Amino acid sequence: MSDFFQRVVLHNLGLKVVALALSVGLWLAVARDPVAEVAVDIPIEVRNLPQDLEISSEIVPKAQIRLRGPERVIHQLQASDVYAAIEFNGVRPGERTFDLTAQQIHQPSGLEVVQIVPSQFHLAFDVRVTRAVPVQPRVIGNFAQGYRIGQIVTDPATVTITGPKARVEAVESATTDPIDVSGAMNRLTFVRHPYISDPLVQVKHADPVRITVIMEQGPGSGAR
Repeated sequence: MSDFFQRVVLHNLGLKVVALALSVGLWLAVARDPVAEVAVDIPIEVRNLPQDLEISSEIVPKAQIRLRGPERVIHQLQASDVYAAIEFNGVRPGERTFDLTAQQIHQPSGLEVVQIVPSQFHLAFDVRVTRAVPVQPRVIGNFAQGYRIGQIVTDPATVTITGPKARVEAVESATTDPIDVSGAMNRLTFVRHPYISDPLVQVKHADPVRITVIMEQGPGSGAR
């Protein structure tokens, strides 16, 4: 009996004590760390969209992800730790519905995705096109008595815009912030940035333009 005790119980006793302490410590750590849940609003990350396509939907989809896991991990969670990545390679012009699953959600280790709202999202795609449109400055003001606008010169006269084909083709011109020429009786020059009101269409090179307003004498007065 003594030999058995020494051979089985006392053999590598130090290592056995350490292993037991580690096991007990791990169990206590888990037991003291209750499970918690949290909801996180995240954007949907677009990956591998074909270079000749644009998303033509005005509303960019987002999702609410509910995560479950150890409370200590939940408390350390940062918004940037969770995101959804969707592969868009192979999509064509038109409308398409995508599923959003737990496999597409990236989250810290130890956390489980328990709910995704919405579980699907819908997007429209269109071919990306580029074209030049004229710049039409917004000139306003109460003109001096007997004066009117004789000429508006814009340099450059056009800007290049880009975006989804249907949206770009619907744009007639670019505009500027208001230019007030109240009381002017000669030539005035202003510098303004052109812009497009459609949020899905961008000015390709957003350099400022020079706008020269030339006043002339004529019948009547008023605002333009």
